[in-house]
Amino acid sequence: MLLFICTLLLFHKPKAEDTLCQKMGDPKHALFSKDGDITIGGLFSIRSIEISPSFEFKQKPQLLSCSSVNLRDFRMAQIMIFAIEEINRSEKLLPNVSIGYKIYDSCSSRLSSMSATMALMNGKEFAAGDTCNRQSPIHAIIGETESSATVILSRTTGPFKIPVISHSATCECLSNRKDYPSFFRTIASDYHQSRALAYIVKYFGWSWVGAVNSDNDYGNNGMAIFLKTAQEEGICVEYSVKFYRTEPEKLQKVVDTMKRSTTKVIIAFLSRVEMVNLLEQLSIQNITGLQVIGVEAWTTAKSLITPNSFHVLGGSLGFAVRKINIEGFSDYVIKAFWDSAFPCSQTEGNSSQVKLNCSRYQDILILKNYIEDVPEQRYASNVYKAVYAVAHSLHSLFKCKEQAGCKKDLAIQPQQVVEALKKVNFIVKFGDHVWFDNTGATVAQYEVVNWQQNSDGTIQFKPVGYYDASLPPDQRLVVNTENIIWAGGQLEKPRSLCSESCPPGTRKAAQKGKPVCCYDCIPCAEGEISNETDSINCKQCPGEYWSNAEKNKCVLKAVEFLSFTEVMSIVLVFFSLFGVGLTVLVTILFYSKKDTPIVKANNSELSFLLLFSLTLCFLCSLTFIGRPTEWSCMLRHTAFGITFVLCISCVLGKTIVVLMAFKATFPGSNVMKWFGPAQQRLSVVAFSLIQVLICVIWLTISPPFPHKNLEYYKEKIILECSLGSTTGFSAVLGYIGLLAVLCFILAFLARKLPDNFNEAKFITFSMLIFCAVWITFIPSYVSSPGKFTVAVEIFAILASSFGLLFCIFAPKCYMILFKPEQNTKQHMMGKIQQS
Repeated sequence: MLLFICTLLLFHKPKAEDTLCQKMGDPKHALFSKDGDITIGGLFSIRSIEISPSFEFKQKPQLLSCSSVNLRDFRMAQIMIFAIEEINRSEKLLPNVSIGYKIYDSCSSRLSSMSATMALMNGKEFAAGDTCNRQSPIHAIIGETESSATVILSRTTGPFKIPVISHSATCECLSNRKDYPSFFRTIASDYHQSRALAYIVKYFGWSWVGAVNSDNDYGNNGMAIFLKTAQEEGICVEYSVKFYRTEPEKLQKVVDTMKRSTTKVIIAFLSRVEMVNLLEQLSIQNITGLQVIGVEAWTTAKSLITPNSFHVLGGSLGFAVRKINIEGFSDYVIKAFWDSAFPCSQTEGNSSQVKLNCSRYQDILILKNYIEDVPEQRYASNVYKAVYAVAHSLHSLFKCKEQAGCKKDLAIQPQQVVEALKKVNFIVKFGDHVWFDNTGATVAQYEVVNWQQNSDGTIQFKPVGYYDASLPPDQRLVVNTENIIWAGGQLEKPRSLCSESCPPGTRKAAQKGKPVCCYDCIPCAEGEISNETDSINCKQCPGEYWSNAEKNKCVLKAVEFLSFTEVMSIVLVFFSLFGVGLTVLVTILFYSKKDTPIVKANNSELSFLLLFSLTLCFLCSLTFIGRPTEWSCMLRHTAFGITFVLCISCVLGKTIVVLMAFKATFPGSNVMKWFGPAQQRLSVVAFSLIQVLICVIWLTISPPFPHKNLEYYKEKIILECSLGSTTGFSAVLGYIGLLAVLCFILAFLARKLPDNFNEAKFITFSMLIFCAVWITFIPSYVSSPGKFTVAVEIFAILASSFGLLFCIFAPKCYMILFKPEQNTKQHMMGKIQQS
């Protein structure tokens, strides 16, 4: 039997046109309605609390009922009716077409919103025999107020191509034309508001904020855009939490998070209802001092103004829809609306309203004489523009002309209205230009408002700036900071930083496990600078530059060389001149005693030449002091090499003379004729010329030159004389060393020859000192940095020069001055005669 029934149902398909329409359940009646040639639907949250019926399944459920009038949305319904009646009176716009309306209350509930949407789409009661293939009785819907409800509305009406025009649904998700092809809005997308929130935070220099949003389409999409933009702008979010109006546990967690946080700037991307809930909890727990930055959904909501709200929200900043005064609306809501559009004001003879139960309107009737809020309504102009956008699209579809009127016989389908809305372009009476971009939205223009308290204690939303997305990026946000009263009534802008800005001379180093705005300020290393605040990296100074003490500027490095003004140089000059003076005194003494045996011994010419070369040795040390130049670098090394070879050559000559003199005492020896005075002079000249030749070759091939040494010290430049050719310098030193070693060996061999004054002993000792000094000089020269290298070389020159001077000439001077009785030929030859 079951199989038979299924087969019957499978093959028996009734045609669509034969299907009778039947409504299930009691119909939902419009709150405000009027018949017309064209009908526009309206969905507003006129009441904010939904009273659910009993679902015990013992009886048929009653219709959903609502309470607590939402004044703002009630005004939206009034402005819609006002605009429609204004159009119906117009002779230029739809001159012979009347517009009707059906306005439903969605009660701020998704369930009521869906019920109202279905009521709008189904229209009036079906007569017997009516079929279900007819078009929707409405041509457009104005609404909803909140984004989540508008998403439901647009998804429900979308398959039927019924245009939906919202006055306050700002969720960026609704910009998706693939999902919402028939959706339009006379307010900007939250894409712009979310980015503007990040821009205003950046404008005030806050980099450490908290974020809370409604857990719905509006809050989640808006917060996602804000977080992305904040990251691009270098703003750190300490926490991002969310809750929905029916989740008190989550709300408590949000409040606890706000209490524990260190930031004092809160981005509140909340719907009005969630903001009321949050404000209540913040007031109960006495959480104050927060600089709240809000969005258009709640920033100017009068329902938030309570005796305790200013303690929490005082000084708040936020974006708001521009406030526009619509001419004639204030007068309309005082009398005309209640006389003509309010259902319970109709006469009993009106058959369409005779069955209405006026008890539905008792809570609304209370507002009959209240108009104080009308000048403050900010969304009224959006509803007004939405109605006129539909009217202009219908005007073009009906091919209306001012004199001939409209072609009323044309059957206009909702999808035609959708296409016409994409092309509307007009200016309303208060001067706004109305058109829709490719996402169905209008240009983003917001006021920046500040919660301030007047002297009488009343709260006002004072405009302190604006944001206009149609302007160039650097001109979009304008804020008059001087007019702002900050949180807690402060006149000084609050600070909200995880870490203080890093001054020039430091760099930011991120703290492990924390956002990038939490960092330590690390001083730049030596030789590096940062010349801007919050620098991420320090810059290396160029080669000849170094960082100053503050590490914020590269300055020329100090140039180091051994100058004449330094204490060390003065000491070295003193000893150099002291050596010259001693040498001159010895020369004078020897010259005055040139005929005495002690002076004449071992060739007085070599002694005077040796004294002259020693003078040059002392003087050549002065060439090493001062700023190195090309000439001074070549002079100091060549003068050093030649003078010392001249000096050692003289000593070597004297040593050979000693040896030859004692060899000549043997019978039959004529060795002295081979090394007489002429040969002695020639040997000195020959030895010196060899050094001259080495120096010439060195200077020709690769001479010494001034060099800026940047390697040894990073913080300063060592100005030194580069050797040019290390081989050349080694050859000069090596030749001096060779002569010194040869001299030492010969003097050592002659040290025990008989004589009352054997000069070879003193020459041996002088050469020993000379060699010791220069052997010690080599490692000291290599290891001493900068000017100390030069000082070591000067010290070696002076030490070896003093060694030669004292060892060779001091004994002779002592004998001349203090033992003149021994300065005789007999005493000098005494030991020879005895032998």
